[in-house]
Amino acid sequence: MARSDRSTPRTITRAEIVDAAVRVIDRDGPRPSMDDIARAAGITKPRLYRQFADKADLYTEIGNQMATSVAAAAGNDLTLMLQPPRVALRRVLTGYADSILQHPNVFRFLGQAHVTQNADGSVLQFDLGRAAADRFAGQAREVAESVPIDATGIDYLARAVVGVVVAITDLWLGEADSERRGGTAEFIEQATEFVWGLIDGFLRRQGISADPDTPIFTSLAAVNQARQPTG
Repeated sequence: MARSDRSTPRTITRAEIVDAAVRVIDRDGPRPSMDDIARAAGITKPRLYRQFADKADLYTEIGNQMATSVAAAAGNDLTLMLQPPRVALRRVLTGYADSILQHPNVFRFLGQAHVTQNADGSVLQFDLGRAAADRFAGQAREVAESVPIDATGIDYLARAVVGVVVAITDLWLGEADSERRGGTAEFIEQATEFVWGLIDGFLRRQGISADPDTPIFTSLAAVNQARQPTG
């Protein structure tokens, strides 16, 4: 029987390459080389580019994986609305912070790679907060419609909330490693108050005064009941 001198290369998936890229960024910092990523995945760079059209395609997939990880850690169910806002926000932001601390270099990398050039010459804009803002807006709209209150401006509120969290995450990750973990509690507290301030401002523009230590559904239900005609 004839024996082949070459073994057939194992097919590697996009997800495996993304995992390799995350390992490289965790190890080497937020400026990875495609050569290092290919080596970590156990393939050549040409084989990497058979799975990803260009660097921007790979970056986008890394961003998608991290966004999914953060969403899972933070929690995205409406049962959070049954808790007092401060309690709910601390819970969400604690999960978010824990997820960030697992891969701080990856989030630095995504923040620094906000603009890159596609192979066709077009510019890819990285909007790290868009998916999170859209998810938040959708959940907030469901809550507003169930009470109901006017949902006008919720998209702006969602972008503002995510923008604040992303901005202060950058500040938090900019601290020295020895200080960052000690500053996690402060980051969560600061983020909680800033986010609640935005939500409170949105509600007050509609004449709603909500207590951050009372479940938001309770506050909104009381407002809705007060608005019902009597008699």
